[in-house]
Amino acid sequence: MADQTHVLFVEDDDVIREATQLALERDGFAVTAMPDGLSGLESFRADRPDIALLDVMLPGLDGVSLCRRIRDESTVPVIMLSARADSIDVVLGLEAGADDYVTKPFDGAVLVARIRAVLRRFGHAGGDGRTEPGGAAGTGGVLTFGDLEVDTDGMEVRRAGRPVALTPTEMRLLLEFSSAPGTVLSRDKLLERVWDYGWGGDTRVVDVHVQRLRTKIGQDRIETVRGFGYKLKA
Repeated sequence: MADQTHVLFVEDDDVIREATQLALERDGFAVTAMPDGLSGLESFRADRPDIALLDVMLPGLDGVSLCRRIRDESTVPVIMLSARADSIDVVLGLEAGADDYVTKPFDGAVLVARIRAVLRRFGHAGGDGRTEPGGAAGTGGVLTFGDLEVDTDGMEVRRAGRPVALTPTEMRLLLEFSSAPGTVLSRDKLLERVWDYGWGGDTRVVDVHVQRLRTKIGQDRIETVRGFGYKLKA
């Protein structure tokens, strides 16, 4: 397991859990599969996996609450699995700290692609080792925007001199904005650069992460340009 990417998969449906575990293992992942939220939390704390896949509807401790508990303790990437693409559960999962979501029923190849895309962003096994988004590559140094300081070498952020704790996805999003202050970045462009989507994705992922980022660096720092996207105020 030491040489493999370790996936924690929490799903209460026995058929889906067993079939997905086998599919992921065939693709070279080490998988720990749990049937409910409480056992999933125990496994997360004991094993510290590289990524967590959480079904939204779980007995005992639901997937959104489990995601929130994981996020309180770790920045490990989390992908939520939801049976309804238009469900409020998707937004709740993202607001709880999830990095992405996949709608059920899902194709095994699509799930693997999304897992690998998240792992590349986080610099885990199976990725290309890149830790910065394309638009911010090579900037270096400390960038200052009002009371906000972004250290692109040390991957640290301070607001009014105080450290700001960001998840890796939030950090990559901020790096994209800070590499081009005052420039409007469309949701599709952010999906491509931050989430590594080579295809159309759900822009709710971007919107929720922007809102989460705003709560940490200041609500007025990122401006919404209606009909186009977002920009960082210089």
